[in-house]
Amino acid sequence: MATPVPPPPAAADTAVDYLNLPCPIPFEELHREAFSKFLSPFQSSISVLFLLVCNLLISLFPIVSLKPDLFEGMRFDFTKMLNQKFTLNHSVLMGPTEIPSQSTETIKIPTAHYEFGSTFIDHPRLLLWGRILTDGRLNARVKWDLAENLTFKANAQLTNEPHMSHGVFNFEYKGKDYRSQFQLGNGALLGANYIQSVTQHLSLGGEVFWAGQHRKSGVGYGARYNTDKMVATGQVASTGMVVLSYVQKVSEKVSLASEFMCNYLSRDATASFGYDYILRQCRLRGKIDSNGCVAAFLEERLNMGLNFILSAELDHKKKDYKFGFGLTVGE
Repeated sequence: MATPVPPPPAAADTAVDYLNLPCPIPFEELHREAFSKFLSPFQSSISVLFLLVCNLLISLFPIVSLKPDLFEGMRFDFTKMLNQKFTLNHSVLMGPTEIPSQSTETIKIPTAHYEFGSTFIDHPRLLLWGRILTDGRLNARVKWDLAENLTFKANAQLTNEPHMSHGVFNFEYKGKDYRSQFQLGNGALLGANYIQSVTQHLSLGGEVFWAGQHRKSGVGYGARYNTDKMVATGQVASTGMVVLSYVQKVSEKVSLASEFMCNYLSRDATASFGYDYILRQCRLRGKIDSNGCVAAFLEERLNMGLNFILSAELDHKKKDYKFGFGLTVGE
């Protein structure tokens, strides 16, 4: 007697459950997997120092960086953990520093810096971070969870040069499937952004800003699509900036990334490709861009708490070649 053929399994329900969408990442971190040096369109119209301050906010969160902190010369970093909450940092950097010049040639002067820093982490609510250099620069950051859904972040950079000190304050509200932020900075800077999960993998957002000191304002829009293996992002703003990035996780040890940035007002465009390769004892990262710049960064683990680092950046267009090496010691 023939057995009845069981009916085919019902197709999985692909309808979007709008009541159970995930909370998106902050708007300012849309490109965090690629860790693009190209900042968001909101940030692109402010002063360079303010861009640095805003970009430092991203480092408060763990990210997969395909663009490491390249350097030139010799670097030594020492980290001492005093207890589970308090850490001290010592850094020495000796190498040339570029100075502004109207000529096409790059002019460098030899410099040396010592940096002292400390970090206090009262997980998961409070993070205090500070660094001071021998040239008088002071950088400080605060991340404080005022409530379960409300976070306060502050970033400041103080220098001896007049009108070159900057600070920004950020209040972030985290909803079930959205995030909103309000930013306030010196120079009569006001900004706000909002990002909303549309599906399980897609989130859309926008931002507005007003820089009273520079008499500039603008709006920007962003989108992010992510899965377990890839992340694609895009941003556009009224300032003329367009930023696109794509990161593909090839395997547990290999990641590839590509980026495209252009300004449709000035007709400037740059494309770059990066890689991240993790071996048993080392990690190799690098990138190449359409301007003829090639860079690589190697971190070799020599022993527990001891790493050897190599940095190289070749700019064939400007004929500028940078090489560096160093040691990182820490518990």
